[in-house]
Amino acid sequence: MNNPLLQSFTGAFGTAPFSEIKEEHFIPAFDKAIEKAHENIKKIEESIDFPTFENTIVALEHCSDLLGKVSGIFFNLNSAQTNEKIQEIAQKVSPKLSALHNDILLNDKIFSKVQSVYKQKEVLDLSVEDARLLEKTYTDFSLNGAELSAEEKDKLREVDLKLSTLSLTFGEHVLAATNAFQMVVEDESELAGLPDAVKEAAAMTAKEVGEEGKWVFTLQYPSYIPFMTYAENRALREKMFRAFGSRCFDGGEYDNQETVREIVLLRNHKAKILGFDSYADYVLEKRMAPSPDAVIDFLNDLQAKAHPAAEKEVEDVIAYAKAQGAEEVERWDWGFWSEKLKKERFAIDDEALKPYFKLENVLQGVFDVAQKLYGLSFTKREDIEVYHEDVVTYEVTDENGRHISVFYADFFPRAEKRGGAWMTSFRGQSFINGKEQRPHVSIVCNFTKPTETKPSLLTFNEVTTLFHEFGHALHGMLAEGHYESLTGTSVYWDFVELPSQVLENWCFERETLDMFAKHYETGEAIPQEMIDKIKAAATFLEGYQTLRQVSFGLLDMSYHRLADGKVADVSQFEEMAMSSTSIKSLPKVDGVNMSVAFSHIFQGGYAAGYYSYKWAEVLDADAFELFKEKGIFDKETANSFKENVLSRGGIEDPMELYKRFRGQAPKVDALLRRAGLLK
Repeated sequence: MNNPLLQSFTGAFGTAPFSEIKEEHFIPAFDKAIEKAHENIKKIEESIDFPTFENTIVALEHCSDLLGKVSGIFFNLNSAQTNEKIQEIAQKVSPKLSALHNDILLNDKIFSKVQSVYKQKEVLDLSVEDARLLEKTYTDFSLNGAELSAEEKDKLREVDLKLSTLSLTFGEHVLAATNAFQMVVEDESELAGLPDAVKEAAAMTAKEVGEEGKWVFTLQYPSYIPFMTYAENRALREKMFRAFGSRCFDGGEYDNQETVREIVLLRNHKAKILGFDSYADYVLEKRMAPSPDAVIDFLNDLQAKAHPAAEKEVEDVIAYAKAQGAEEVERWDWGFWSEKLKKERFAIDDEALKPYFKLENVLQGVFDVAQKLYGLSFTKREDIEVYHEDVVTYEVTDENGRHISVFYADFFPRAEKRGGAWMTSFRGQSFINGKEQRPHVSIVCNFTKPTETKPSLLTFNEVTTLFHEFGHALHGMLAEGHYESLTGTSVYWDFVELPSQVLENWCFERETLDMFAKHYETGEAIPQEMIDKIKAAATFLEGYQTLRQVSFGLLDMSYHRLADGKVADVSQFEEMAMSSTSIKSLPKVDGVNMSVAFSHIFQGGYAAGYYSYKWAEVLDADAFELFKEKGIFDKETANSFKENVLSRGGIEDPMELYKRFRGQAPKVDALLRRAGLLK
């Protein structure tokens, strides 16, 4: 078979030829790439040469290059453009990838050679980057069972095999359950309170699903959030809320309760095989946080400061709702009444802001910010193939005209795409055979689609989401190193959110908003009055939002700190884990569950790491205070952030990189000040 995945990509900048890649190409490509990786491992294993940094450590770094190329295409499609066939392929190849992973890291002969090089590290005169790769390689082997007995290695292989398919199953269930629900509305009077643009989008969805002349609402965020925020029909809000909250929790085909129990148990079993007290202990061996206790202390410290504020905020919203005639306030009323109070208190309305945030303008705005900070230019390309017609591509160059990256932008929801927003790479930055390979970076979001009468207009929250994901993208684009496993976003998981979260701060600045916040019809710049209101409202319900994030972090840690990994009842366990963050006046609703759709920890890479969002907020608030002090577009500060954080990836210890940029260790006070929780 002439398999395009196994050929050199000849498109612009070596980009993937998506039009040529068919589903039947993937399994043969994976099989060939795995075979090639085994051949490379065998060469290292059987070499009679004395183990050196080059013939062992660098060789291991590149032993799966072809597999990385194939995986980069396939798993990104599985997230952004999936179907039943791709999901079947994922279930077939994931165990093979898990087996290869263990074939490498549990190989006694290979580990013996890695150890031999590691013992020479003091006399090898390695560069900082080489020394880091050696340390990482040795640690990867030792933390993943290289020194286990043969019997324990077999147990570990079995556990990893099961885990590799369970996380896929979890994600497939969440996507299927999300797509399975549609609320069809036939009477327009039931849509009172909804902005015209939301109704128009729902009518367009109805037409797409064969319900023309009606309105269809789904559990995709661009449909769900506006409905819960503006719909006056309380019964329909409750219906939507319960449908969203009970995804994968109804005992049906897509129920994830058993999947959660199995994943937690198997992760715990893995940690025990590897000699750790819990899965959290295992994960935190490669994080900035020193221990699970340190994470819990950090979250509890934030909770202590946020809980009183959150209680008062909830009481304020409830009092406001009752003053407006509401008899009671339940979870499905929260978004509706809190939005009304925000509008009254700050004279700010998300719908009134949206005309100033046309998607194309916001995207150009984030490009302009990257240009002012880091000298980057973005040129739209029509000659780079895409996997869906909605995707737009750009070439990224620096101030000297040097090619920096290819950038893919995929912004609108569809049934084949999982929910949320994320940054990813089709390939990372590295040097292969002495030739540099620049990254191909993508951001994938689920923003409101254009309608027949309006372009895609973003809420301010979606504006910050775009800046957030673009911050990740900059981390990938600006990578400068030799080894892909150390460049770009290949950093400790509790450091990876710093570049993304710090960029959100620019959204609140007049100097930034002047660059892109223009009315899509009149071209009028966003009024200063509106900017003042955005900034004034920035800390609205901040105590509540902080407590909510802390509750997710505590839930994550509770699952992964279990001594035996056994969860008898997912609902009861979740309630216990989150009980300290509960708010009496806004009780939990029966029949809904967070865990069974908590993709960050059961499908993504945030297991025992969800706390990193709040930890990165500490870093980003502290970092942005320096930008505020020097000027938000101060070139010297931007260059320092680029050189010490964005470009260095995981080449050095993250705390050392941060202190080199900031001149000091981060202080939590900056976050508390920004959140209005510290006077």
